[in-house]
Amino acid sequence: MEEIRSSPPPTAASTTKREQEISATSRLKKDCSWFAVSVQEGFSYVKAFFFGLAKKMTAKKEREATEADLKAAKMQVEATDAAEETKKRLDKSM
Repeated sequence: MEEIRSSPPPTAASTTKREQEISATSRLKKDCSWFAVSVQEGFSYVKAFFFGLAKKMTAKKEREATEADLKAAKMQVEATDAAEETKKRLDKSM
C-alpha cells in the first residue's frame, strides 16, 4: 500500500511566530497612528499660537488682546482634548 503523506500539523512554535508577526504589525500600526495624532496635535498648537499672536498684534485695545489670549488658550485645550479622544478610540479599536 501507498503511504499517504500529509504535512505535519503546525507546531506551537510556528503558531506563536505567526502571532508575534500579527502582534508586531498591529503594534506598528498603532504606533504610527499615535504618532500621526501627536503631529496633528502639535500643528493645532502651532496654529493656535500664531492665531493668538496675530490677533494680539492687530488688537486696538487691551480687551481685544486679552480675548485673543483666551481664544488661543481655548484652541490649545480643544486640540489636546481632540487628541486624547482620538488616542482613546485607537486604544479601544486595537
